[in-house]
Amino acid sequence: MNTKLNKSDWLLLTLTYVVTIIFNSIDYYQRGYDLIEYVADFSSSIITSISVILLFMYWLIPNYILKQKSYFLFILFGVLILMVAGLADFTIGFWSGNNDWSKFPPLLKLIPNTIFSTANEAGFTFGILLAKKFYEGRATFFKVQQEKKENELKLLRSQIDPHFLFNNLNTLDSLIDTNSEKAKEYINRLSLIYRYLIQTKDAEVMELSDEIQLAENYIFLIKTRFGNDYDFSIEKEAEITDKFVPTGAIQGLLENVVKHNKPSHKPIKTAIIITEKWLKIINSKSDIVVKKESFGTGLQNLKTRYQLLSDQEISVINTENEFKVTIPIIQLSNEI
Repeated sequence: MNTKLNKSDWLLLTLTYVVTIIFNSIDYYQRGYDLIEYVADFSSSIITSISVILLFMYWLIPNYILKQKSYFLFILFGVLILMVAGLADFTIGFWSGNNDWSKFPPLLKLIPNTIFSTANEAGFTFGILLAKKFYEGRATFFKVQQEKKENELKLLRSQIDPHFLFNNLNTLDSLIDTNSEKAKEYINRLSLIYRYLIQTKDAEVMELSDEIQLAENYIFLIKTRFGNDYDFSIEKEAEITDKFVPTGAIQGLLENVVKHNKPSHKPIKTAIIITEKWLKIINSKSDIVVKKESFGTGLQNLKTRYQLLSDQEISVINTENEFKVTIPIIQLSNEI
């Protein structure tokens, strides 16, 4: 669940508070309240309500529900938040009503009332917001599932495509005559790629170390087939164990490099850079225009998959001489 608020969430909150203020204003007018009570009470109510919602969405739910699964701490801190917010709201209302401070209720009597009062004020808006998030999440989930199936078919088709097989068979035929040892390695790498694709076809994410191994096998095929036309490097600036990326993401991005860049007078250089939280694939661009399927479909598919897997987004920077894609590395204990 993505608990961060987007523009439509803020619009929903704004509309809810506007409607609430209108109805409360009518009630205050009928009771003959002073202007200071309008300003102080409405401001206090909105601020405390939004504060409660933000604390739940950005701190409580992510940390104690999604990460730690500690429902006791979630309830404990939730009640404390409601209590503090309720006491602040009641105190401001007591002041704006010009009440006698000697008649301020004792805390033991006041606390239960403020907790229920704040829960009532923030709960309605919070409930609407959670319902919106839930249905948005379901819609995203079904969209991702549909695109995942389409991506699986596309990936399998690309691997059993006659051109793919024909090119590999041609490469093998040439190697058998010129370098039998390398031909054996080529067959081994090709079989490892197919085995990996079959074993992981239903997996949403795979460990980064496995995906890098797949990339290394795929790079071997490309280097063997094209020689020095493509230059690949893998820079590991952080450990690659216990880190995850969407299945096939790296291979898909490398396929795009070869598909959309035909070497001319200099090789196409591609760097895979792994940091603690990000994986970057940066390639130089060919000055020869290749009329093939655009980057858009594959990248959009990857963006959609990340909507379900992580609250972070991929970054695409396309300049005249360089194409750079940055994808978040997923920590399952924190993200899923």
